Amino acid sequence: MPILNRIAEFHTDMTDWRRQIHAHPELGFEEFQTSELVATKLADWGIEVHSGLGGTGVVGVLHGAGGPNGKRIGLRADMDALPMEEENSFPHASKVPGKMHACGHDGHTTMLLGAARYLAETRNFDGTVHFIFQPAEEGKGGGRRMVEEGLFRQFPCDMVFGMHNWPDLPPGEMMVKPGPVMAGADQFEIHIGGRGGHAALPHHCVDPVVISAQMILAIQTLVSRRLSPIDSGVVSVTQVNAGSAYNVIPQEVTLRGTVRALTPEVRDALEEGLRHLVQTLPPALGGTGELRYKRGYPPTVNHVEPSAIAAAVAEKVVGAGRVRNDMGPSMGAEDFSFMLNERPGSYVWLGQGGAAAGCMLHNPRYDFNDDILPMGASFWAALVETTLPRAA
Repeated sequence: MPILNRIAEFHTDMTDWRRQIHAHPELGFEEFQTSELVATKLADWGIEVHSGLGGTGVVGVLHGAGGPNGKRIGLRADMDALPMEEENSFPHASKVPGKMHACGHDGHTTMLLGAARYLAETRNFDGTVHFIFQPAEEGKGGGRRMVEEGLFRQFPCDMVFGMHNWPDLPPGEMMVKPGPVMAGADQFEIHIGGRGGHAALPHHCVDPVVISAQMILAIQTLVSRRLSPIDSGVVSVTQVNAGSAYNVIPQEVTLRGTVRALTPEVRDALEEGLRHLVQTLPPALGGTGELRYKRGYPPTVNHVEPSAIAAAVAEKVVGAGRVRNDMGPSMGAEDFSFMLNERPGSYVWLGQGGAAAGCMLHNPRYDFNDDILPMGASFWAALVETTLPRAA
């Protein structure tokens, strides 16, 4: 595979950076050590550094051989870890109890650093690259915060790209396609009220547990009967909290869960359907219902032209026939979606391997595959040189 020779030469350095980050994981908006490492290396390579956007975010600015004139693109990597215990025993395993890089953000950060080093050395492009090192992807909305704090006002981008490792793909393959690639993710909390009492005398009560059981079953119809069969959505009740004794019918039950959708229209339909159920079903059974609905990450939807560019570059890097466009979207969520809602761009997957061995993302035995570091860095570098070509 045509990995760029210069990037291959510092593969060992990249592996060292990646393992250093892996051993010292930091949660969202706490990436102080990671962002300092990123900023220091960018500065060492002569890249203009801006720290503090989105709390712990870092943006590196690099102009090509012709100076700041021309097109501008953004390349984004996430930096945060997850609040979970690592079960690996290799030397670079997490040294911080209860924190782990189980999603590969250590690798994402490293690949973008590798591309930055190469591009700073060669500057074989015209225009400007913004290297966006984003905090807090794992549920805290670092991407949204960077956008709200003026990411694209301070660092204008004609297009923006993101990349994630993917264990379901073998190393050396990539997935690039237009349209939805990741779902939107919302949270809900339903409070169902009744009239408590002795469990032996249910006729004197309004049992919110029974109402909750009916609610859980009715929620399943939102996808199976409210959506078109060709649309995709998920509504999962993941928490049921009620009662304190075996012989007491409680006063209230709380249900919590998540809603996933690939399009804004499906997202709206599922929220509307959930509200209707909560407003109508509990009163029909003598109780009360209250819904608290929190919108999280929107769907991640790739744009057509940037995806075509990314696919062509990916084929140059990993080879013909190794760029997939036939994989279905994931119902997981990604806050790169906030950036794609502001600028045209594309979010691509890079094969990591390992899913067959049980090491999918967010697994306590997950580790990023260091063999793909030069591949990801080469993709970023080739994308810049293709999108921002030198003038003849």
